[in-house]
Amino acid sequence: MQTREVNFDGLVGPTHNYAGLSPGNLLSTRHARDIAHPRAAARQGLAKMRRVADLGIPQGLLPPHPRPHLDVLRELGFTGSVPEMLAEVQRSDPALLSACCSASAMWTANAATVSPSSDSATNRVQITPANLSTLFHRSIEVSWTTHVLRSIFADTSRFTVHDPLAGCAALADEGAANHTRLSCGHAGPGVEFFVYGRIGLAGGGEVDEAIGGSRRFQGRQTREASEAIARLHGLDPERVVLACQNPDAIDAGVFHNDVIAVGNEHVLLYHEDAYLDTDRVLGELRTKLAACPGSEAFLPLCVQREELSLEDASDCYLFNSQLLSLPGEPGSMLLLVPTDCEENPRARRVLERIEGEDNPIVRVEYVDVRQSMRNGGGPACLRLRVQLTDDELASVEKGVMLDDAKFSELEAWVDRNYREDLAPTDLADPELSTEVERALTELSELIGIPLDVPTGT
Repeated sequence: MQTREVNFDGLVGPTHNYAGLSPGNLLSTRHARDIAHPRAAARQGLAKMRRVADLGIPQGLLPPHPRPHLDVLRELGFTGSVPEMLAEVQRSDPALLSACCSASAMWTANAATVSPSSDSATNRVQITPANLSTLFHRSIEVSWTTHVLRSIFADTSRFTVHDPLAGCAALADEGAANHTRLSCGHAGPGVEFFVYGRIGLAGGGEVDEAIGGSRRFQGRQTREASEAIARLHGLDPERVVLACQNPDAIDAGVFHNDVIAVGNEHVLLYHEDAYLDTDRVLGELRTKLAACPGSEAFLPLCVQREELSLEDASDCYLFNSQLLSLPGEPGSMLLLVPTDCEENPRARRVLERIEGEDNPIVRVEYVDVRQSMRNGGGPACLRLRVQLTDDELASVEKGVMLDDAKFSELEAWVDRNYREDLAPTDLADPELSTEVERALTELSELIGIPLDVPTGT
């Protein structure tokens, strides 16, 4: 039975805007309060999905969340009709309104951590929705994300969708953005690589000292969260590797591991300054991958700081790319990178070097996701990677899997329902809430998942 990679991309929502809500994400901060273009953003995301599907890689989607999040505003004491409530929160706390309108669920690399059935003691695909407890605007996504994942992966004989970890600082979990699976092909057991930015509880010893003290930005993922997910997923400790982010990278804007490294099968493309104790990390990955049946030799591809600084990496998102095995071309991979890398001379030289060397990355392609990039999310941020057998894929909710006809329907849906421009002050427009409600009602019919939203009263 074939096992293949399936990508589930977040469909950019109608309230896509630039609010600068994410400390440590320098692109997000840089573009705070710019005019956003939701229609273009959604179209760019769909074009990227279509390109991946055209390669022969199954492509699905996760729908936008209902926004503004009116239930949260009511929980926080705002009352009255929707127009009255939006006007009051805009007057008294515009930052809160921005948070409750955020379309950040589009970055499904933060939706969950996924382990394939071949890695788990239960022989079922394991999915843990991320609690995203570090940032308010992301923490309010969790219940809806869990609902969507349980709707898509509803067959409990093949999938286990866990409850999120407790939403506390010690168990802060940011999902697949800090998780990479290395293997020989997508079938058979692999090595699951978890990366964390801080210790959640006291007593971290030397590591605490290394990443503690006065830093510009705090790490988001905790070691405790990564360890808990490995246990919940029933992973063999002999096929799990944990690594600590380099705090200098975090301070340079590397808020998640997928901003500084990307892996696929036996290949890991990483920056020289990605991790603490890099030699130990690479050695453990090499040893544990070698112990997997039929595994190819681990191939780390290092980008030196002299080639590309941490600042450049955080600016152009070279590593926040999709490293894809090419169907029908055994041993060959494509690196799908943001067009920002094409415009950065240093990044372009690195990519030309990688493409020209003797390694599995035989092609580099550029994709325009500028609207997402300006909010701090590149091609890899927009997708959740899931390895599925043929039977497992057949059990996935069919309405979210995309073909040419569904792409065309979604493009027409975007054109009907999305605004061309959205300014920060537009978030208080009650008509926007009505437009989102109407759009999600239509989308629910298109994909077969209930997307109940509050009525605009």
